[in-house]
Amino acid sequence: MTPREVLLAAVRFQNPPYTPWAIEFTATPAAALERHFGGRDVSDCLHDHVVTFRAPTRENFRPVEPGKFLDLYGTLWDRTIDADIGTPCRHALPAPTLKGFRFPPCRGNEETVRKKLARYPDRAVRFSLGFALFERAWALRGMEALLMDFVERPAFAHELLDAIVAHDMELLEWARPFKPDIVHFGDDWGQQQGLIMGPRIWRAFLKPRLARLYARAHELGALVSIHCCGDVDELFDDLVEIGVNLFNPFQPEVMDVRALRKQYDRRLAFHGGMSIQRVLPFASPAEVARETRRLLRDLGRGGGYVFAPAHAVPADVPLANILAMTDVLHSQPGFHA
Repeated sequence: MTPREVLLAAVRFQNPPYTPWAIEFTATPAAALERHFGGRDVSDCLHDHVVTFRAPTRENFRPVEPGKFLDLYGTLWDRTIDADIGTPCRHALPAPTLKGFRFPPCRGNEETVRKKLARYPDRAVRFSLGFALFERAWALRGMEALLMDFVERPAFAHELLDAIVAHDMELLEWARPFKPDIVHFGDDWGQQQGLIMGPRIWRAFLKPRLARLYARAHELGALVSIHCCGDVDELFDDLVEIGVNLFNPFQPEVMDVRALRKQYDRRLAFHGGMSIQRVLPFASPAEVARETRRLLRDLGRGGGYVFAPAHAVPADVPLANILAMTDVLHSQPGFHA
């Protein structure tokens, strides 16, 4: 079986020959791995099972001053501390109105995507649509302002979210010719304890719109994967109802990953599970290897699980621990590089 076939079999609970993996890295560990592999393609060396392409509007940031980057939506990001994403320091919609605001064009980088996909023909094709709904709304408005919009200005909140959905629908249509196997929506709703906005507001403002986006992804012939950090397992039944196939990052610090994997067997697959708050940065390489083996044993049998750390590997993870984790993945019976 190809890596694509193994990964899709896992998401569909079709008893793959081994547990697949799809791992992302922040800038610091990615650079360390590239040095370790002598400049070779890190994804090739780690034998990842997906090739990811992103929306043309999501990766274009223009430097405007040292450490400050302006995105295509008009939000200014400070990356002096967090070099990967950054922190918004000026929002595109400081007032509750869309008057004069325009979303960026939903086109560009098609040739780059075609070349990337052609380079990895045996991998599952994943279209990543980050800042899908709630995140785009707070990036435009500011977190505090958006949460107050839900309560004090619900009509504007609905208008803003509908505009974001319309924009995302155009981006999904842009992705259609690339025939993604998976559409991966990124939209964090959780904290370490519970939802940022609470379940009532999530169901009133976000759920029906997410259902429309996920339905359109299924119309493309794709499985629906979502990335949502935090303690959000109270929404899993809702997510199954509106069409989610694969949930990421499956954080062990805030969820009982073994109990949830059993509870949602055959209904919802999971992607993640390796602790980045306790194990991967702070344990020894031997301990990391043991935890990797335990996760593969406890979560991966019969499918329903794609291994990964519970987020892009952060800067404080030692190279030795990354290699200990990936060595276990590569040693699985049935896997052949």
